[in-house]
Amino acid sequence: MSTQSSSYQTQGNSPADLADWSAPQLLEAYGRKAVSPVEVTRAVIARIDAYEPRLQALYAFDPDAALRDAKASEQRWMNGEARALDGIPATIKENIATKGTPVPLGTAARPLIPAAEDAPSAARLREDGVVILAKTTMPDYGMLSSGLSSFHPLARNPWDLSKNPGGSSAGAGAAAAAGYGPFHIGTDIGGSIRLPASWCGVFGLKPSFGRIPIDPAYYGRVAGPMTRTVRDAALMMTSLTRPDVRDPMSLPYQDLPWLDLGINIKGLKIGVMMQAGVGMTLDPEVRATVESAAKAFEDAGAIVEEAPPFSTREMLDGLDDFWRQRAWMDMAPLSDEERAKILPYILQWAEGGKALTGAEVYHGMNQMLAMRHAAVAATHRFDFVISPVAPCVAYSAELASPIHNPEEPFEHIGYTVAFNMSDQPASSVNAGFTKAGLPIGLQIIGRRFDDVGVLRLSQAWEEMCGDKRPWPKL
Repeated sequence: MSTQSSSYQTQGNSPADLADWSAPQLLEAYGRKAVSPVEVTRAVIARIDAYEPRLQALYAFDPDAALRDAKASEQRWMNGEARALDGIPATIKENIATKGTPVPLGTAARPLIPAAEDAPSAARLREDGVVILAKTTMPDYGMLSSGLSSFHPLARNPWDLSKNPGGSSAGAGAAAAAGYGPFHIGTDIGGSIRLPASWCGVFGLKPSFGRIPIDPAYYGRVAGPMTRTVRDAALMMTSLTRPDVRDPMSLPYQDLPWLDLGINIKGLKIGVMMQAGVGMTLDPEVRATVESAAKAFEDAGAIVEEAPPFSTREMLDGLDDFWRQRAWMDMAPLSDEERAKILPYILQWAEGGKALTGAEVYHGMNQMLAMRHAAVAATHRFDFVISPVAPCVAYSAELASPIHNPEEPFEHIGYTVAFNMSDQPASSVNAGFTKAGLPIGLQIIGRRFDDVGVLRLSQAWEEMCGDKRPWPKL
């Protein structure tokens, strides 16, 4: 394979900088021996070296190990033994274990004990030859839509460094937008893939619950791809969905047509859920962007109707009670000295769970089930539902949440959290920008288990969207 820069300056429509190439472009070039995984990994490392001092999206960045794996990948390509995703650079969210790397869960309160083995998502990508560059940062215990952490440096949004990338997959969203390779994995239990995807202008898929095996498994929690393009995410799904016995809540494996992304929009019944039913008031620029997307789908032949809101204050407050008590159970066994290391906002929020009665916690869990039933009942008559991802755009990087009040922690997740509870697949795909240049995400929700359909409609929107801009340069 050539090591001359001229070998990849003009590869069709590919960007000049290898760090900006998509996964299909890389695989095609590797197959022709026009580009080497080593060249690509070096290009991404150079991008990280240039951007990371300001972005602070990564944890456990190991360029030497990445180059070693890239050289092994290069040899497999030369020997005709390439694996399915061989040589594609990737990052993995910090709470998805990789062998030998501690998993602090974003908090300074946890001991730094190296993980004994790769979690399912990391194992699948490694089996397919992916080059893992680093882990990505997250807030304490993953319980913020923010890059604020007591352990990691403050992550920032590459579109505007004064703004938040979102969370809890904060570093993953920032890394994808900045071009730290094509593949990134986040996790989502209430919006933690879709919110940073929206605020960083990238694509994020929260798959159906159980579609991607995860360890440890928990009700509503999923892992999913965060990428610059829908097709890159679809390519990741071919790997990430393979079975793993460590997840007893996973779905039976299906060999689905992940890369068949064509869809006929004409005649599709699409619901538009403009109001969440609870939480913050919808920003006018977000509203206008989603309304524009709805009109574009209608102009393309879809049958577009209003989808009424279904989430209630009782549901969101019940969820808050349950999650506070769950968080406090993690923190209660810690010593006073250890608890003092937790981000104060998160500790104050979790301490609200101390005095809850068993009846109150049980009621909170029942409200999660009520949310599940309401979500399916409100959306089942549509092929897809579209909505805002969040009621606001990226906010100040130093804030823990848009309202920054631990007594009102979830006022911004009204559009996203119900679809974790209902098992439905949902994506965030960029739909435009504010006048100030901040990205606005469109959420696309499918029927339960129709992950391929969500990818297909997301791909259609990616092609239809008229407000496309160059990726940010730092």
